[in-house]
Amino acid sequence: MPPHRRFDDVLEGDELGPVTRFLSKDEVRAYARASEIYFPRFTDDEGARQEGLPGMITPGNMSMGLLGTLVDGWAGPGGIRRLCTSFRGMVLPGRTIRLCGAVTQKDEVTRTVEVDVWLESDEGERLVIGTASVQLA
Repeated sequence: MPPHRRFDDVLEGDELGPVTRFLSKDEVRAYARASEIYFPRFTDDEGARQEGLPGMITPGNMSMGLLGTLVDGWAGPGGIRRLCTSFRGMVLPGRTIRLCGAVTQKDEVTRTVEVDVWLESDEGERLVIGTASVQLA
């Protein structure tokens, strides 16, 4: 378990990641099954194409969870107070993605930091963007 990050050691502009990872189709299928959202758009390229999509896509809540894991790994367990995301593009499995973030603000009174987070394609397109509020020790 990673240690908790200390508020006094964090500066505005500090970066989270990037964490580069291959997002496999099998991983997305497993997530869809576990979440009981076993729809063709999340499990089958041909079924997704029949819905007008380019192929399988990653569920939005999975993308959000990946960003939450990035923040949790940086801050230490239990630090996330809020995580909000906006979906700007389709996250296609079978490709490499990058999870990134940056500290944008510190609040001395509450000992929280605001963090911009994003999930980007291998080409650098930001597909999911968001903000997190994180309580630090």
